[in-house]
Amino acid sequence: MTEAERQAILSSAKTFFRTRIAENHKANTEKLTSLSKFNINPFTHKYLAQFAFGDSSPESMAKALIYPRVLGTSISTTFGTQLQYFCNEVLSSYASTTSGIDIEFIDAIDGRRKYCQVKAGPTTINHDDVDTIKRHFTAIRNLARTNHLDLNITDCIVGVFYGTESSLSQSYKRIDEEYPVYVGKEFWHRLTGDSDFYYDLIDAFAEVADEMDSSAMIDQIIQRLAHEIDENNA
Repeated sequence: MTEAERQAILSSAKTFFRTRIAENHKANTEKLTSLSKFNINPFTHKYLAQFAFGDSSPESMAKALIYPRVLGTSISTTFGTQLQYFCNEVLSSYASTTSGIDIEFIDAIDGRRKYCQVKAGPTTINHDDVDTIKRHFTAIRNLARTNHLDLNITDCIVGVFYGTESSLSQSYKRIDEEYPVYVGKEFWHRLTGDSDFYYDLIDAFAEVADEMDSSAMIDQIIQRLAHEIDENNA
């Protein structure tokens, strides 16, 4: 992969993250302007405010509501559901026409063509997914054998977008017993030939956050929630 191709991926990745992740994140945050948007547990609400911020003032109680929603797992879930769009929009030049395969590419490490299913993170597949993935890979191997194609078992891989080998779930480890699972830095190195590309991609996503600095908006929402909490306690 050339430097121009790597930069094209980074540029497309920023566009993807901006339009499909960050803008939705901001829009969902803007909706959190009323206590009715939260499922409040009155037995833990004050405790969490006191635990996290040292007091149970209306502002601290508002922060205890808003911060988990803004910084919690919802954006990671959104990222996972949008992963197919990432493959289609950012990695479109590697799109595969083979059933059950997301992308195909020449591995920068061993020089062989890889047939890859792309997954979001190190815990994002379950027990049932393992057999499905293996069936797809078995079908590819059978087709290659029929057509006398040069395909090794290690040419069918799972590429995990982020994480480390030590963070892989048992489901991934079951696949890795038969087919390679490349995660995070190693996956992106094999795809792009750049050992630092994983970190460049992380930085590209962070640049989108700089563009969309929402700290003032979050402060305004906290103040509105704090005012409503204060009125309810009056």
